[in-house]
Amino acid sequence: MLRHLVSVSLLTLLSRVTGFLRDIVLARVLGAGLIADAFVVAFRLPNHFRAIFGEGAFNAAFVPSYAQTLEQKGEGEARRFSGHVQALLILSQIALLIAAWIFTPELVRLLAPGFADEPEKFALTVTLTRITFPYLLCMTLVTLHSGALNAHRRFAAAAFAPVLLNLSMIGALAVAFLFPNAGYAAAFGVLLAGVLELLLLTAAARRAGALAPLIAPKLSAEVKHFFKVIVPAVIGSAGVQIAIFADTIIGSLLPTGGVSSIYYADRIYQLPVGVLGVAAGTVLLPEMSRRIAGGDEAGAFAAQNRTLALTIALAAPFFVAFLTIPDAIMRGVFRHGAFTDANALAAAAVLAAYGVGLPAVLAIRPAVASFQARGDTFAPMVISLLAVAANVALKIALWRGYGAPALALATAAGAWINVALLVGLALKRGWMKPDGMLMRVGLAAAIAAAALTLVALFARRPIEEFGAQFGVMAKLVDLALLGLAGAAIYALALGVALLALRVRLGRAKGG
Repeated sequence: MLRHLVSVSLLTLLSRVTGFLRDIVLARVLGAGLIADAFVVAFRLPNHFRAIFGEGAFNAAFVPSYAQTLEQKGEGEARRFSGHVQALLILSQIALLIAAWIFTPELVRLLAPGFADEPEKFALTVTLTRITFPYLLCMTLVTLHSGALNAHRRFAAAAFAPVLLNLSMIGALAVAFLFPNAGYAAAFGVLLAGVLELLLLTAAARRAGALAPLIAPKLSAEVKHFFKVIVPAVIGSAGVQIAIFADTIIGSLLPTGGVSSIYYADRIYQLPVGVLGVAAGTVLLPEMSRRIAGGDEAGAFAAQNRTLALTIALAAPFFVAFLTIPDAIMRGVFRHGAFTDANALAAAAVLAAYGVGLPAVLAIRPAVASFQARGDTFAPMVISLLAVAANVALKIALWRGYGAPALALATAAGAWINVALLVGLALKRGWMKPDGMLMRVGLAAAIAAAALTLVALFARRPIEEFGAQFGVMAKLVDLALLGLAGAAIYALALGVALLALRVRLGRAKGG
């Protein structure tokens, strides 16, 4: 399992690096003004629905069901089950796409009400949303093929697919002069990416013998069980998306640039969330599902503890960086072209607020796996809705006084509530059993994080004085040197602490 986790993490890292390049190009070309705000909302809308009906809910219901059918009835029955689900997905997504095209103005007015006061921004958002929304249909089928591949322990294609989104958008922005404005170019880049990702995952599933056949939908026993499980999973995923919808709605009420500040901060924040959190969840759920289906509870606990230990050790430096040098990060990455110093400072405040919740966000998916691997999607749904209720209440209470950072801080608070309730209930049920190795890794990471904090606090000024000689590249040089120095100190401190605590990240039985 560790080999799969590392491979998925590396490919996800590649997608995040290309994503950084994409967002640097976006910031340089679009800046943080009217066109950027319109594109961000147009890009978010299909992604909101994808997150509700696709990756989160779908994987929670499909992967354990597919894995069980594969283990007990063989590949033929597993493919037929996948084919029935695929047919139902295609029909539902086509209906949703047609409705979205027809009612796009109402959808934008509902989710970005502040844009209605600016006719130019509203009209552009409606047009760009109609271009980007078919991406949802493509990504729903991509998620189906990804789930089947994950159950076959094939993770590479799905982990690489987001790279195509980044490259497509960069390519489209490179020829933005061919479009009415750069927002159109970015939107068509999103649409092209959906088609390319679907072609990639279809080919990978065919090679693995996991491609869902094109057959008429049938409510078999497996499909009925799938829908029984997916309904609470969809509600739970919808709860998380409600909080993000609230960000979009309230963000549209902020002065121009508020939505963009949240977007650019979120792009940095998503680096550890994507590389570590998503990768851990992608690999851990099928691993735990397979072990529990085979009666290997001890192996499932060991896999979960190793995943959490690696996540903690690798996430700690991001947590420190987001809280101590968010302005240096935003200036170094995005301070170019149309993205001003004021834009960077505004986004830095949002990034620091997001950073408060980073450990909780990264622990949610491994904690949820305790329930989903056992076919329980109801408890995570209830917990998610409770956390979202607190999240949205905080957003409403704080946004007028504190602006965009308040939205991110409320998201962080909701994540802590979510993971605390998940872990508490899992421990009570005996579905989560932290071991000594996990505790020692957590202590070692805390020691190394303290050393890294000292570097961030005391090494920044001399590094900035040195970097000043590089002119327009000074902020990028500052960030690079801070990153290299911090990485070296953290790795050294973590290694020494792990040796002192005699930690061994061994393999679980059968791993």
